[in-house]
Amino acid sequence: MTISDEELFNEPPFEIELKTKPRGELAELAFMRKAASLGFAVAKPWGDCDRYDVIVRSGRTLWRVQVKSVAALNPYRHHYRIGVVDRWRVPYTADQIDFLVGYVFPEDAWYIFPVAVTETHKIVCVRPGLKGAKYEEYREAWNLMRTGSTKLRHTV
Repeated sequence: MTISDEELFNEPPFEIELKTKPRGELAELAFMRKAASLGFAVAKPWGDCDRYDVIVRSGRTLWRVQVKSVAALNPYRHHYRIGVVDRWRVPYTADQIDFLVGYVFPEDAWYIFPVAVTETHKIVCVRPGLKGAKYEEYREAWNLMRTGSTKLRHTV
């Protein structure tokens, strides 16, 4: 039995409430699918003891990627809060990862952050589609992972 793309993408969103661990695993799968569809090679390390979730290859360059996700809008501030720390609330550093990728489930939006942008924060607040929003330049910024990209910069 196969699932057609139409059935897969027309399912009502959030029929079940995903807890943190299953939502994280689903976000990692979605990231690997999206990155592969954009021509990147992806690999999943065995186990979960590394600080990164996925390895992305672009040409001869390997990137260590940590994937985070958010499932709901902040009801009081009209933005999504993406936690950019580990389970002990410690920010990831450039020694541990190269990119922190945030996935906003309700908007199907990806934020591709070089670690320099997030390593001094515990959360980043994003507003997909809002012109001039602080982190909008990182929305769908997959080009930052392309080999030879010189656009890695710190804008915090």
